[in-house]
Amino acid sequence: MGESAKTPQPPYYAVVFTSQRTDGDRGYGKMAEKMEKLASQQQGFLGIESARDSGLGITVSYWESLEAIRNWKENSAHKFAQEKGKEEWYKNYTVRICKVERVYSFEMGFVK
Repeated sequence: MGESAKTPQPPYYAVVFTSQRTDGDRGYGKMAEKMEKLASQQQGFLGIESARDSGLGITVSYWESLEAIRNWKENSAHKFAQEKGKEEWYKNYTVRICKVERVYSFEMGFVK
């Protein structure tokens, strides 16, 4: 897993996309990269985090507002990717939209 997304102070929104993939890539990897790049260019996008093991994938994208999330959902290229996902790439998925109201974290310090 890569770095955590750098988000502002709450409140903001998180879209949690949990999925199980079908076998094989069939263009999924390239499309996922394209969608992440496109999302990052959308007004209101704050960041993204993603992890996948052999079966379960979880991607969390962060947004300034519900309107920004709606606009991303309706983006024509994203809509195309959504349809491909239903036809070819996912056995199932769930989308959860959450309001982030509080954040705290821990980062291990370094001993000099």
